[in-house]
Order: sequence, then structure tokens, then C-alpha cells
Amino acid sequence: MEHSHTTEAIGQRLAAGPDHNYLRDWIYGGIDGSVTTFAVVSGVVGAELSSWVILVMGFANLFADGFSMAASNYLGTRAEHEDLRRLEAIENRHIDLAPEGEREEIRQIYLNKGFTGDDLTRVVELVTSDRTRWVETMLREEYGLPQEVRSPWSAAITTFSAFLACGLVPLLPYLFRTSKAFELSILMTGLVFFTIGSLKSRWSTASWWRSGLSTFFVGGIAATLAYVVGWLLRILAGQS
Repeated sequence: MEHSHTTEAIGQRLAAGPDHNYLRDWIYGGIDGSVTTFAVVSGVVGAELSSWVILVMGFANLFADGFSMAASNYLGTRAEHEDLRRLEAIENRHIDLAPEGEREEIRQIYLNKGFTGDDLTRVVELVTSDRTRWVETMLREEYGLPQEVRSPWSAAITTFSAFLACGLVPLLPYLFRTSKAFELSILMTGLVFFTIGSLKSRWSTASWWRSGLSTFFVGGIAATLAYVVGWLLRILAGQS
């Protein structure tokens, strides 16, 4: 993203702090929502059950699995916060018990960054003169933690909304009782797979079409497996 490089604009941008990106959570929820819901549709169609069963099982999966994913994302992101606080307490304790050892860690960190001589001495003094800055530096450089951890609530809501939005697509032809509902569901869900995969390419080195086809292929495998399982169960039930 392009932004201004005036002194005032830079100051305002840095003062506001880093923006958290939740697109990863949206893509994750969207892919899982469309895959699992279409898998339900495929399985029920393979078993030759009614459209009403598709809607009941589809919406049950949509909300139950969507909430489960959102809750898992919330708890996982919250665990990152708890881990950050745990490591922060450890570093504060180490500074109290072995301040010279912690200063030596700072010295070696910046030595590895290319600082030497008086410059190295000054940067060590600058970092260790402020306890908060000292601890934050250790958390980033020693443990590789981000400056700030994402919001658990935002991560969970983003995942849940994406799961609902994309997971609803395979059910729409059955919800509106259109003709050739399964064929239309295949087409619409495939488009969702490809679109999500194409968007995902922004965070990878793959081209948009390759990423789109990859996601489309993975989603197709899941749907095919569900259809085959439903078909086999129908055959087994007919033989019993």
C-alpha cells in the first residue's frame, strides 16, 4: 500500500502503531466453510436423500462448525496473549536476577546486526536504560514475538463471518428450490473455491490462477470423497 512520506504523515502513522491484518482468518474461514458445507451437500446427494435433509444438515453444519472454528481461533489467539505475558514476566525476572547477563544478550543481539565499537556500546545503553524497551526488545529478538498480538475477538468474528458467507453458497440453490440444484451448487461452490484461492495468492508466491486452481482442486477432492461415502452408505443400506 502506498502512503505519504512527509514528516507529519510518518509521525502520525508510527504513532498509530501497526495495523493488524485479519484477511488470513477470513480466507481460512471461507475455504473451510465452503468445503465442509458442500461436502455435506455432496454426501446427502450421494445417499439420494431429500432436499430437506440437505438444508437441515447443511445449516446445522454451517452454524455448529462455524462457531467451533471461531471459538478455536479465539482460544488460539488468546493463548498467544497469555504466552506473551508469560515470557514478559520471565524477562522481567531475569533482568532483576541477572541484569549483566541480560545486557550481554542485548549486546550480542546488536553485534549480530552489525553494530560494533562505540555504536554498539551506545545502542546497548539506550535499550537497557528503559526497562519497557529492554523487555520488548528481548521479546522480539530472542523469542521472535510480534510487537502486538492480534485481537482474539476480531480473529474469531472474522473467521465466523467468512465461514457463514462462503458456507451458505452451496445451500442457496436448495434454499430457493431451483431446478438442477446440485449442478448449480457445484458451479457456485467451485467459483467460491477459485475466488478464495485467487485472493489467497496475495500472501504467497504463486500466481492468482495457480492458487485459485489449487484451492479449487482441494475443495473438489473433499466434495468427491463426501459424495462417494454417501453413495456407498446408500448401497450398503440397500443390501442390509
